[in-house]
Amino acid sequence: MPGTILIADDHPLFRQALAMAAAAVMPDARIAESANLPSALAEAIAADDLALILLDLKMPGAEGYSGVALLHAEKPGVPILVVSSADAAQAAREAVRFGAVGFIGKDADLRFIEDAIRDALSGKRMESPKDDVLDPVAAQIASLTPTQLKVMLGVMEGRLNKQIAYDLGISEATVKAHMTAILKKLDVQNRTQAVLAAKALGMSIVHN
Repeated sequence: MPGTILIADDHPLFRQALAMAAAAVMPDARIAESANLPSALAEAIAADDLALILLDLKMPGAEGYSGVALLHAEKPGVPILVVSSADAAQAAREAVRFGAVGFIGKDADLRFIEDAIRDALSGKRMESPKDDVLDPVAAQIASLTPTQLKVMLGVMEGRLNKQIAYDLGISEATVKAHMTAILKKLDVQNRTQAVLAAKALGMSIVHN
């Protein structure tokens, strides 16, 4: 049965190019488009037949690799192809750590994009990088739930528990409970150490 392919990119022309490539590979797919991370998350959660996510790293609402981490946490069984103008070697390496299956540079031609989409839909993925220092930290961050990731991002922005609670529409006590779970999962003692662990994986990168 045809499924949904989600294209999350804040550049309309590039969304159009990705949609053309996706349609060429999977003609019967429903193409959903989002121009920011909150919209992409909502689309992903709503789509029961989601087959693939094409995700721009740098778009409104995304902090570093948080988009990959959040979407992977919400839809762990759905392949994510990262699309970025960032340095391919470094960005691909980090994206895979957070759950992406592949990487497409924004200078890639249409045939390369189609091949990458075809590979992702068939279950192929980039080999995970081997790094004895960073990979365990990546695995710990990948173990956070979507809400815990959102709390973590709020902490990284320097927001207080009550501010995070307001942003997420939950109680301050719930934020504290999530923070306790985050510290335990990351095997750290305090918020500062948690932020340092997340930054080690590039989650504070915000520049295009």
